[in-house]
Amino acid sequence: MDFSSASRHAVPTTYRRIYVGRILKDAKATDLPVEQATTFKLVINAKTAKTLGVTVPPSLLLRADQVIER
Repeated sequence: MDFSSASRHAVPTTYRRIYVGRILKDAKATDLPVEQATTFKLVINAKTAKTLGVTVPPSLLLRADQVIER
């Protein structure tokens, strides 16, 4: 499953609805599959880090998929 192109809340909400629907149709929660993301994005909020006094190493900033600086 690739969540990279989905909005931040759309995928989890959709899957919650599917799971709840299955449970309401008498499916056992233990029988439902566990699904995990196959891709991950590293996003660093540099502004918040600075506000909190956290120093983010340059090597980590280079590896980040997105750095928020505003």
